Amino acid sequence: MRKTTLSKLKKLYREGEKIAAMTAYDASFAYWVSDAGMDVILVGDSLGMVVQGHDTTLPVSLDEMVYHTKMVQRGNQQAWCIADLPFMADATVDKALEASARLMKEAGANMVKLEGGRRVLPIVEALSDLGIPVCGHLGLLPQSVEKYGYQIKGKDRNSADRLLEEALALQEAGMEMLVLECVPGKLAADITRQLSIPVIGIGSGQQVSGQVLVLHDVLGLTVGKTPKFSKNFLQETASVQAAINAYVAAVKNGSFPDASHEVG
Repeated sequence: MRKTTLSKLKKLYREGEKIAAMTAYDASFAYWVSDAGMDVILVGDSLGMVVQGHDTTLPVSLDEMVYHTKMVQRGNQQAWCIADLPFMADATVDKALEASARLMKEAGANMVKLEGGRRVLPIVEALSDLGIPVCGHLGLLPQSVEKYGYQIKGKDRNSADRLLEEALALQEAGMEMLVLECVPGKLAADITRQLSIPVIGIGSGQQVSGQVLVLHDVLGLTVGKTPKFSKNFLQETASVQAAINAYVAAVKNGSFPDASHEVG
């Protein structure tokens, strides 16, 4: 398989083809996620919850992100690989540059993702100036859960205006892709229309450039409450590989998500 590049992702975006993304945390699952034709693999700090058993993503270290990204890239055949900057790895520009260098040079990631709006603008600009592709993350911010909780963002006019303003500012600073988590569908659609980069939604409606889900949600392996925006594709298929294939197909043909997955 030919490796997915940022140019290919931008081509999919320009041509209106939905981008399919999914998390993976080890070589075996990365192989099968990639084999399904997934456009993007996200090595998310969500591994702190679904793999390590923590209540939040906060305990995940940079060393652990490097370790899991290395494993994923051993199994990944063709997908674009995004690695999360874990909690406090982007506390300063210098720390973010050092962490991003490790995730790309040592672990083999193709892109780094960081949470936040105005605060991270100098970091996005510095990374972009050095040729490091950056994915932003707005809306519900798991690394800020202790302060804000797991809340839908952008429900009122002021917070909606702020999210749009921050998305545009991040793009201006050099962001190449954006994840919107738990944002009302109408607002997510508006942000998508006004940006000129791919917007990947999770719990943010249908009118975005693509979708991402946690692997464990797709396979019905989530311990505890399953997010409303997710779907267990293994229930409708005969194998893990068929479930992952079905997710890619559903994202591409627009049948996932549907109205039942709206959170805002």
